[in-house]
Amino acid sequence: MYQKEFNQLLKTSLPKSVLFFGDNDYLIDTYINYYIQKCDAKETLLSLYHDEWDFHQAKEYLSQSSLFGGINLLIVKSDKKIPKKELDTLTDLASRSSDNYFVFGFSGNANDAKTMQSSFVEKKGGVWVRFYEPTLNESVSILQQKATQLSLDIDRYAIEHLLMMQNNTLSLCVNELQKLSILQTKITSKEIDRLVHSTAPLAIESLLIALFHKKPIIQILHHLLELGEDEVAILRSAQYFINQLLLFHAYTKLNGNIDAKAILGYQPPKHIIDQKANIALKIKSQTLLKLYEHLLESEIILKKAPKIQKEALLYGILIRLQGSLE
Repeated sequence: MYQKEFNQLLKTSLPKSVLFFGDNDYLIDTYINYYIQKCDAKETLLSLYHDEWDFHQAKEYLSQSSLFGGINLLIVKSDKKIPKKELDTLTDLASRSSDNYFVFGFSGNANDAKTMQSSFVEKKGGVWVRFYEPTLNESVSILQQKATQLSLDIDRYAIEHLLMMQNNTLSLCVNELQKLSILQTKITSKEIDRLVHSTAPLAIESLLIALFHKKPIIQILHHLLELGEDEVAILRSAQYFINQLLLFHAYTKLNGNIDAKAILGYQPPKHIIDQKANIALKIKSQTLLKLYEHLLESEIILKKAPKIQKEALLYGILIRLQGSLE
């Protein structure tokens, strides 16, 4: 089901087990916190996040009565699938006792989530809820509500500006609102520009990943330029990105595996490693070299062009690059 249907359900009952997934980590965390407050289980819950996952510990927790006579709330957050037999056991245990609840916040891909939905069936008091990336109006509405809770004086324009700077990432925006509320003064775009760190580098990464997956890039690029990102800086980021793809490609050919720390000298988040590795393995090394040469030649043209022409040139350079992908 979707968020609107789930909200209607919560008015009459609290599902015994629920699978949250989709493209909105902030809402997933919000509903997990809702369960904690509704069950009054802050002191008695068991949370197993990512590498902490342990099926036997989870099963044992839901199999016993609460030590303090309260609610047994099991919260799991992970980007990895849980085997169906294990999920079926946990949802079954949740359904057997009025004191048991099981919440799974899944941050992996939607296809994996779909294979787990069958464990959260209505006859056992289970549901699954998929969240989507919010629209601008939805994001603004959520942040306006948060600002009201914080007694923060901030107008819609400033909130939209904050969203743009944080690449429409609600969790980051909420954190910034909490920091800004300390000032106890009206917040405008000037204060946000002065005090909030932009996530433009993350947006550039999103742009390049979308480009290599042959997805639309115009909106992301427009967003970056609105943030004030320099055209040449974006082009250089594309060069750096392709250089990394070449390193991933070469290392895999030579060693038969991926070791991001050996390739890059540091360890990025797993989903970033997977994205770059998958792209690198799908494209021939000769193609990557041609793309790199195209960007080097384009950089000279872009630097020599008048400021008024740079934006249009950058659009053309990246669209031609995307069109050259096999």
